[in-house]
Amino acid sequence: MPGAAVHAVDPRGGASPPPVAKAEAATAAAAAAGGCEPARKAGAVTMEHVLLALHETEAEREARIREMFAFFDVDGRGQLDYAQIEAGLAALQIPAECKYARELLRACDRDRDGRVGYDDFRRYMDDKELELYRIFQAIDVEHNGCILPEELWDALVKAGIEIDDEELARFVEHVDKDNNGIITFEEWRDFLLLYPNEVTIENIYHHWERVCLVDIGEQAVIPEGISKSVNASKYLIAGGIAGAASRTATAPLDRLKVIMQVQTTRTTVMHSIKDIWSQGGMLAFFRGNGLNVVKVAPESAIRFYAYEMLKEYIMKSKGENKSEVGPSERLVAGGLAGAVAQTAIYPVDLVKTRLQTYSCVDGKVPSLGALSRDILMHEGPRAFYRGLVPSLLGIVPYAGIDLAVYETLKDVSKTYILKDSDPGPLVQLGCGTVSGALGATCVYPLQVIRTRLQAQRANSESAYRGMSDVFWRTLQHEGVSGFYKGILPNLLKVVPAASITYLVYEAMKKNLSLD
Repeated sequence: MPGAAVHAVDPRGGASPPPVAKAEAATAAAAAAGGCEPARKAGAVTMEHVLLALHETEAEREARIREMFAFFDVDGRGQLDYAQIEAGLAALQIPAECKYARELLRACDRDRDGRVGYDDFRRYMDDKELELYRIFQAIDVEHNGCILPEELWDALVKAGIEIDDEELARFVEHVDKDNNGIITFEEWRDFLLLYPNEVTIENIYHHWERVCLVDIGEQAVIPEGISKSVNASKYLIAGGIAGAASRTATAPLDRLKVIMQVQTTRTTVMHSIKDIWSQGGMLAFFRGNGLNVVKVAPESAIRFYAYEMLKEYIMKSKGENKSEVGPSERLVAGGLAGAVAQTAIYPVDLVKTRLQTYSCVDGKVPSLGALSRDILMHEGPRAFYRGLVPSLLGIVPYAGIDLAVYETLKDVSKTYILKDSDPGPLVQLGCGTVSGALGATCVYPLQVIRTRLQAQRANSESAYRGMSDVFWRTLQHEGVSGFYKGILPNLLKVVPAASITYLVYEAMKKNLSLD
């Protein structure tokens, strides 16, 4: 059986290859051993380039692919199904989280009948080897027929991934079968041939992050990767500006939603619009937006760093050999990070809600300082956290629903619409918009309860005594529909908010040289 995926999980010892600082020594050693042989031909990449790089004839390549197909087709039926692919990957000792069995089936199964014949398998191999050769040539900037450690490091840095010498050495060692410190195209192919997703630097790195954990060595280390992006602060700036633009553009819908949420009597969208307009015309629709924009950056920063700290804690608590953070743990870490960020900026959110729902006298709106002092003096410090509990309760369910629906929609689009092509940014945006809207709808009653607690003065005669009091009083006087007041403007702002965020974020990435 060719080493296509065996090598991806093959534990090895021996001396580590040299890091970037010793790349020249690696190049010299490889050249002395004949490891680097220029194999680049002019013109567009064809199978002839692949054969030349692999030092194979067409007949030898055909025999290799048939041998690989036969390895999976243990029954000799001439067709592969999911069970055979799953069993074949298991026989290669690839752990479950790295198998991509279902994705591999989809990538090979052109006619969507759940079975893969040799012709389908051969077409997948042709396409994959051409794809791997293209990115191999893109990384091999010296065009000497191999990837040197410093070339791999440069490619990772350009993709926004910071990696130190030790991690780079482990990466090269994992792919480098003969331990000569360089990566030939054959070794590159063996590492990624059964990886069915699009081959980008980011995907290759994350694939290595996963498979390297099964190495039997002194320590199992999670590479820091994107979490140590050299451009982390720039990404935060881009995200902050995108969020500010998005919130400003949808501010009228946000205020309309809040006004409707606090209404305990029957109300309509048009009645609420007229009420807001009467308080100051068009500018009245943007009341509170300044605070909404101001809290974007600190909220994002707190959530980002809390998430990284929680991931690190989870990795350490699982021990040396159990340090991979799975989907459920990422969900918990993300939910807790969201809770930390929400708690930290919650007073700002409460003041924003009070400002949006403030009843004007002669059209005068109090300043933020005056409103904050009034809350502190008459209601006490605890008033700034009214409604925090329902807000926190909605974080994990929302994140769970959002994630589950997003992944489902992405898989469906990949299978039935894109015909196994990887979803592009616009498809991902669409999936994220739908999943976010559904998640927000499911936890919307908690939003209504939170807003009502935030908007009401704690020392008023009819003040709610807590979350349960809001629930029962709303249910008794307004019915179930009371928990969904304002949901229409809330849903209406989802698409423009997501679209504006995406467009501004992409524009900022270009301006900040993040592309």
